Amino acid sequence: MPTFDLLSHTLLLCIAGSRAYGLHTATSDVDLKGALLPPRRQLLGLRPLFPQVDDAASIAAYAPLLRPEERAASAHTKLEGSVYGVQKLIELAADCNPNVLELLFCREDELRLLHPAGALLRARRALFLSQRAARTFAGYARAQLQRIELHRGWLLHPPTHQPTRADFGLPERTLLPADQLAAAEAAVTKVLDSWTLNLDGLPAADAQRMRDQRDVFVRESLGGAEALARAAAAQAGLPINVIELMERERRYTSAQRRFGQYIDWKRSRNLDRAALEAAHGYDTKHAAHLLRLLRMGGELMESGELRVWRGDIDAAELLEVRAGRWSYERLLAEAQAGEARLHAVVAAGRCPLPPTPDPAAVEGLCHAVIEACLGAPPWSERAG
Repeated sequence: MPTFDLLSHTLLLCIAGSRAYGLHTATSDVDLKGALLPPRRQLLGLRPLFPQVDDAASIAAYAPLLRPEERAASAHTKLEGSVYGVQKLIELAADCNPNVLELLFCREDELRLLHPAGALLRARRALFLSQRAARTFAGYARAQLQRIELHRGWLLHPPTHQPTRADFGLPERTLLPADQLAAAEAAVTKVLDSWTLNLDGLPAADAQRMRDQRDVFVRESLGGAEALARAAAAQAGLPINVIELMERERRYTSAQRRFGQYIDWKRSRNLDRAALEAAHGYDTKHAAHLLRLLRMGGELMESGELRVWRGDIDAAELLEVRAGRWSYERLLAEAQAGEARLHAVVAAGRCPLPPTPDPAAVEGLCHAVIEACLGAPPWSERAG
């Protein structure tokens, strides 16, 4: 938790999450996002850059800025969020991080604090938009889908017991000493690293397309990541019995990890969402945000504009998804089409955005925002 007053050092604060999208319900939490610049002494000292605050006590400091209905809602649900150091926020925004971009592109109605330096960030927010968004919005949507699929698997086929070594044909104690097993894994990793494509010189969107194509090739032609690891182990000259033992150990470790995730999920999941999952067979809240991300990303790739507020666009349909009125099969089809749309616009050369942001312009904006603060209280005070 920071040792300085958060409110007086905050440049920008907004209502975020479902309320910023127009997708909130009576049981929705109140989410905040913001940017701050730490005291002058911390900014100029030897400490590392201030990253962010997201602990409950820090976010509670912003409660006085909420509207009465938001304070009432947070009292019945919870108040949460993230407030980033301005340098980290700019770095994330330049990478087209969807969670950060919503702070810069939300409506004025969602703003709860706006310092002149924060207004400068929003005024020049178009600097951050680039074709990188095809990768980030698709990636965030894919993460939502992976959680949906994982939870659906647990709903339909819940684990019956904690995995044991015997389940994977392993003795109670490994047949290889730990140091030898680690050395074998290191040899496999070295080979895999030598096969990794160097995509550093490519635009982000092109690099992501090549990664996606590589993943499809690995999955369809080579049989997946495990088959690739087996090929790397053979290339490293490991005996077949060692390779098979390593595979069983990996499967056992992975099963243990998944079982732990299942127990945590059962213990900590929200009761309302658990009821929706039980009724509809999948996490409908994740599903609504999955489609929102793909649609926002698709619109951005086609028009160059990021529309956070969905109230006058597709909020009614997204709320139907959240309420469980879509079949799981329809959701998967829509998700597949949405991601294809994202990448097709870039591949066809129809995206009006540059491949990447102008690094000099982004750096200049960062300087301008910090300089706008340093001459004014509280940053100008020597004690910070």
